[in-house]
Amino acid sequence: MNPSPVREVHCADAIPWMREHGPIAGACAVTSLPDVSEVGLALPVWREWFLDAVRLVVDAAPSESAAIFFQSDIKHDGRWIDKGAMVTRAAEDAGAHVLFHKIVCRRPPGMLTAGRPGFTHLIAVSRAMKCPDVLPIPDVIVDAGPQIWVRAMGVRAATHAVRFAKEQAGAKIIFDPFCGVGTVLAVANTLGLDALGVEKARKRAEQARALVIHAAEL
Repeated sequence: MNPSPVREVHCADAIPWMREHGPIAGACAVTSLPDVSEVGLALPVWREWFLDAVRLVVDAAPSESAAIFFQSDIKHDGRWIDKGAMVTRAAEDAGAHVLFHKIVCRRPPGMLTAGRPGFTHLIAVSRAMKCPDVLPIPDVIVDAGPQIWVRAMGVRAATHAVRFAKEQAGAKIIFDPFCGVGTVLAVANTLGLDALGVEKARKRAEQARALVIHAAEL
């Protein structure tokens, strides 16, 4: 374990940042891309933006590593948009394949929901890795853990992703280009990994630099 893991958060637009920096040595990407409501784009423009962002995230991780996406489907103008399918499509366009596709419950199983589904896709992709025969992540993660922010990844879901990055992908650093308030970064530090984040909103970037998650919370 890294005796003193570090965290670096850049207050910037993730798309040009990733274009400028390219692959990050020793990194595994773990992130959640923004919905159409968060980026202020018309739906067709957002779709292309989203697909391009997925490809850039895949490119940011070395070929022998992985990129892990935490994405909830959305309802827009009476139509459901399957963001899990969009991640898979864009990752394949970038030359990657799916390592695993898990479901994270946002509401108790069996509960009726409206507007947003009660589950989230947790999808890992890679250009070179193979999924291990025994993967210690349940197909359905019933408890996502506490959410630091309404749009944040649950702490326990983030822990599953970061542990996979560390134990299976051999990552030394966790990269989250849409880090929000920093849940993934804080989990990475708690598990002994360095963390690198990008967040466009200054307030959330400041929160991401300061967030601490203790081992007992994982």
